[in-house]
Amino acid sequence: MIIYLHGFISAPASKKARAMQAYMDARGLGAHFACPALPDAPQAAVETIEATYARHAAQGPTFVGSSLGGFYATWFAEKYDRRAVLINPAIRPDLGLAAYLGPQRNLYTDEAFELTQAHLAGWRGLVVDPVDPERYLLLLETGDEVLDWRDAARKYEGARTVIRDGGDHTLQSFPEHLPRILAFAGIGAA
Repeated sequence: MIIYLHGFISAPASKKARAMQAYMDARGLGAHFACPALPDAPQAAVETIEATYARHAAQGPTFVGSSLGGFYATWFAEKYDRRAVLINPAIRPDLGLAAYLGPQRNLYTDEAFELTQAHLAGWRGLVVDPVDPERYLLLLETGDEVLDWRDAARKYEGARTVIRDGGDHTLQSFPEHLPRILAFAGIGAA
């Protein structure tokens, strides 16, 4: 089972979420994929992920998280002793998103919200350090224009890691990693 967690101002309609769903559907594995719509508020996002996990816990899910979704995936992987695939993950959104306080708009739903100090405090309360690197598959591109890939490489040192030169925050190489992600999750190879 894959629980895919999208990033900040993103949604289940994101390119990576749709690509993973299509890849799994094409292999008859669509029932093993969940991608909840995460609210902007950290506590509400955690509650949404918690409810999704509870529905699929018996299937031994692997979390797959992109950017802020990678941050949430880390928290849940450590909490429930699960595996997680992290795609250009946010390490400290409480620090990195502080420069963006104010009005925001979801790129997919067009929903508007205000990024506040309460968001930052919520994320600060979810920081996990240290982590068990054995739980993780880390997928990074050095051309990430949003997050410094080296921060993730340091935090998850010892994890299975794939670093591609170039690319960007969307992880342009994502399609080539789909078989690796499913294998890591124990779902099987393509």
